[in-house]
Amino acid sequence: MATPLVVSEVFKSFTMHLRDGIRLPVVADVSFSVASGECVVLGGPSGIGKSSLLKMIYGNYAVDNGQILVMHKERIVDLAAADPRTVLEVRRHTMGYVSQFLRTVPRVAAIDVVAEPLLARGASAETARERAGSLLAQLNLPEELWQLPPATFSGGEQQRVNIARGFITDHAILLLDEPTASLDARNRAVVVDMIEKKKKAGVALLGIFHDKEVREAVGSRILDVSQFSPRKSAA
Repeated sequence: MATPLVVSEVFKSFTMHLRDGIRLPVVADVSFSVASGECVVLGGPSGIGKSSLLKMIYGNYAVDNGQILVMHKERIVDLAAADPRTVLEVRRHTMGYVSQFLRTVPRVAAIDVVAEPLLARGASAETARERAGSLLAQLNLPEELWQLPPATFSGGEQQRVNIARGFITDHAILLLDEPTASLDARNRAVVVDMIEKKKKAGVALLGIFHDKEVREAVGSRILDVSQFSPRKSAA
């Protein structure tokens, strides 16, 4: 599918149950698409709803109204209305996600954390660990750390494990939430190259990037999330 991700007329608010049910609007009437082979950058000031939008697309946040359409196994799935089993299936086979923070099972070795998405898709343990090691080496994580749990690592080391885990599969869609925020210049350059390879492979990428140089290097276009701010609409 040339356009594997379409977001249509999405509205989102949070209900503050401990504050007498006050509704806090997040975004309103969000509509855009991401084509295969492009990296769309979500722009706008902090707090405007960029990360919330990624979490809605990935199915972590419910939406109030609208559609999030994904081409999954040659059929269109509306993640805004999908049941949890379908959401998990889409995540396994179609949509990857690199979050701001690595969350893993304690005491699991870094190389196995990275390999797990491939194992979940049916790859052999040998193939998955070989690919995981290749990515960790590419991201300059010392080999003596591969057998240790990432909880013992620095923030930058944990993020490299997180990136390797997100990039190990060939998902058609990849969401990136500040993937380079904890990295030094050397490893930011590695991630830029990895993103470019995903684009050339026809992956549709949607991301948030704190670093201006990274945004300019990888972005096919910038989508200003400010235009979807309910506060702007009310002004």
